[in-house]
Amino acid sequence: MKDKIIKFLAHNGRVSVICANTTEMVEEARKIHDMSPVVAAAFGRLLTITSIMATEMKGSKDKLTVQLKGNGPIGVMIATANNKPIVKGYAANPVVELPLNEDGKLDVSGAVGYEGYINVVKDIGLKDPYIGISPLVSSEIAEDFANYFVNSEQRNSAVALGVLVDKNGVRASGGYLINPMPDATEEDISTVEQSIFKAGAMSKMLDQNLTLEEIAKRITGDENVEIIEDSIVPEFKCDCSKEHMQNALMTIGKEELEDIIEKEGKAELVCHFCNKKYQFSKEELEYILKNIDTNKEE
Repeated sequence: MKDKIIKFLAHNGRVSVICANTTEMVEEARKIHDMSPVVAAAFGRLLTITSIMATEMKGSKDKLTVQLKGNGPIGVMIATANNKPIVKGYAANPVVELPLNEDGKLDVSGAVGYEGYINVVKDIGLKDPYIGISPLVSSEIAEDFANYFVNSEQRNSAVALGVLVDKNGVRASGGYLINPMPDATEEDISTVEQSIFKAGAMSKMLDQNLTLEEIAKRITGDENVEIIEDSIVPEFKCDCSKEHMQNALMTIGKEELEDIIEKEGKAELVCHFCNKKYQFSKEELEYILKNIDTNKEE
């Protein structure tokens, strides 16, 4: 099944559901950053929730940045997305090796660390971006975002995120976000809660080749879910360029640049988000240096 995000309404429009299959996107990120299994599992969960949240943005120029910082060996993880969503991101330490947890699973919370926070920045065309911050509560990531939605966006949510990793890479990855609408009844909410409990793990359902529509029916307990939008395809893709890197070199300052030209005679910059390398020759660095002087004169 190809990567996809589908939006649904359940229980006669009283419950909103977004389901995502992000297997290919997370595998692409794992390969680009050469991540160990536990980092792929943690970072894949972050990419998945970022892509789900990004689909809630309306404008094509809107930008979402999600930062998760724990005190574990992974360090900070960052993901950014537009509303398509095209997503990019990185983990500070892509290779972490830990023993399996007591359930025999990858120790995501141990790799993330038990103390830290989620920081969400939504730049949606207003004068100032929306900034929300919330502490980590379990470091399993799904529960942390459910807590974020309650504390920072004042909406009760059910969040599930799962990444299955085997020796060949990411076998299944996905997640869902369920929000009761203001007119949702206690019975609706109770049905959804019981259905989520019965349905089991998101990554297992994807691994069993269930479609997102079948998953939506299982987790809501509603056989008549209505599809609202089904043409959303998340993608892991970086928009870096040599021009962006040139601008970065211009910001380091004249003295630093002169020092690089004199000592190294060249420069190599690596993009955090996709590991692509950009080479700058001595002539190119001298051209940038000249432009710094020109900009200062203007």
